[in-house]
Amino acid sequence: QVQLVESGGGLVQPGGSLRLSCAASGRLFSIYNMAWHRQAPAKQRELVASITSGGGTNYAESVKGRFTISTDNAKNTVYLQMNSLKPEDTAVYYCNTPNPIFHWGQGTQVTVSS
Repeated sequence: QVQLVESGGGLVQPGGSLRLSCAASGRLFSIYNMAWHRQAPAKQRELVASITSGGGTNYAESVKGRFTISTDNAKNTVYLQMNSLKPEDTAVYYCNTPNPIFHWGQGTQVTVSS
């Protein structure tokens, strides 16, 4: 069973940056497209960014130009570099496939506040 472990969240001021990491228990990224999702309080989970096994990327309009998704296949890890953070980016962030097929991890909390 695949396990996904997210980390790297925290409290940051508006305009700040964070880099999230998601470590997978298996060698997924050469096979599966991967993605970051987020869920804000009282809102549905939404897809933020995705990356294909070939390295192609796609972003939600709300984060385009600010977030960058990448993978390190040797480390079985997917990253989300988040710059120019806004209060509306506050959410719990999760990794999974774009159409989620794995059990969700615990997520990592990102709070953007002054």
